[in-house]
Amino acid sequence: MSTEREFVTTHRQELLADLDQWLRIPGISAQPEHHDDVHRSAEWFASAATRAGFPTVEIWPTAGLPAVYAEWPSGEADAPTILVYGHHDVQPVDPLELWHTDPFEPTADGDILRARGASDDKGQLLFHLLGLRAHLAATGRSTPAVTLKFLIEGEEESGSPNFEALLAQQRDRLDCDVVVVTDTGMLAPDKPSTVTGMRGLVVCTVAFHGPDLDLHSGVFGGAVPNPATAIARLTAALHDEDGRVQVSGFYDDVLELTPDERELFAKVPVDDAEFLEVAKSRALAGEKGFTTLERLGARPTAEVNGIGGGYQGAGGKTIVPSDAFVKLSFRLVANQDPHKITKAVEQFVMDHTPDGITPTIEWEGEGVAPCLVPLGTPAYTVLTEAISEAFDDRPVLPTREGGSGPEAAIQQLIGAPLVFLGVGLPDDQIHAPNEKVNLSMLYRGAEAAALLWSGFARLGRRGLAAGAA
Repeated sequence: MSTEREFVTTHRQELLADLDQWLRIPGISAQPEHHDDVHRSAEWFASAATRAGFPTVEIWPTAGLPAVYAEWPSGEADAPTILVYGHHDVQPVDPLELWHTDPFEPTADGDILRARGASDDKGQLLFHLLGLRAHLAATGRSTPAVTLKFLIEGEEESGSPNFEALLAQQRDRLDCDVVVVTDTGMLAPDKPSTVTGMRGLVVCTVAFHGPDLDLHSGVFGGAVPNPATAIARLTAALHDEDGRVQVSGFYDDVLELTPDERELFAKVPVDDAEFLEVAKSRALAGEKGFTTLERLGARPTAEVNGIGGGYQGAGGKTIVPSDAFVKLSFRLVANQDPHKITKAVEQFVMDHTPDGITPTIEWEGEGVAPCLVPLGTPAYTVLTEAISEAFDDRPVLPTREGGSGPEAAIQQLIGAPLVFLGVGLPDDQIHAPNEKVNLSMLYRGAEAAALLWSGFARLGRRGLAAGAA
């Protein structure tokens, strides 16, 4: 047993105790009534980082909710600087009646710990603190072998509306040689993997207004435009029968998978039947000509998140409704520009708005750009070596994740190589009722983090810079 694993094994209960405290704070950034809890969550992690040994710990205010910054210099001349990104806010818990346990009372059952934030992202942040302590114990050092900086956001689950401004404001403090993102997952406990791409995102609500009041369908139906019918037609027009998005220019900038990349995707042992079981779905769907894994990480999508209009109550109400709406989200892949996509979607809406209907489009923020990690860089190689060793020398598979976050903004503003160390699993039910984390995955993550800092230290700043050049 490695020294890192021995330390993690010996100190598991301390990780569990910290998780039990932090997970009880309902830091839901999307709900104003919980904003005080998000502040409490930031204060809790700041205290935990101080207890772990960080000499510099600060709570950084934003125009919204606070982030936490922690820094621990190595003291070695050629030691690289590593910036770890994660987030301490959590998703809403609705619908509460579907939870089997209280979402903010952590409940352990063997290897499973259930609570909101257990996997996304509090558990994954806390394995880093344990991993740091394991690194110090294994190396016999009083300071890390690399200079560590932690930037833990408080609004990621609300679309990171103030994060880019924070990055720009604190740019000098965030200078680093590598960024490590710890807000992702792996394929399975026995299939270690690392994310090499995150999709971007733009989200909007399209509203159609027809007559200025609901009309009797017997008196007016068939003679005036129906906004509910119009919104249904617009929605149906989003895709063709092969699952391709019909917004003009949508695929113009898509960075297509190379044959080598498709070969790598094909090597990933993903079972469609298992995927359907996790998804609680009875069929696969999506763009024709691509595998499930390719659709999830390497292809852009348009999804209907909600649709409505007119009477929604029990029984019938025979009207031509005044208003209807559809909520849409577009996941973007490498090289797509969120601003170009929003303009294209706006033109699509105009092209599908019939006479007598007034359209409005409300966008949620500026959108999130996609992120792609080059394979084979020194930072990526060291990462995969650390993960492989922590998972008993199993090969590490590259995957792309369908979710979206501020990683592209970090890449652009910090200008350092970026890699992903995350240990969530596909069945963790993040953003859903009964979120859980496998504790054994957190322990493996802590070990991988401990090994990663030693690996980066052996490479040194010059080695990382040579690879980036």
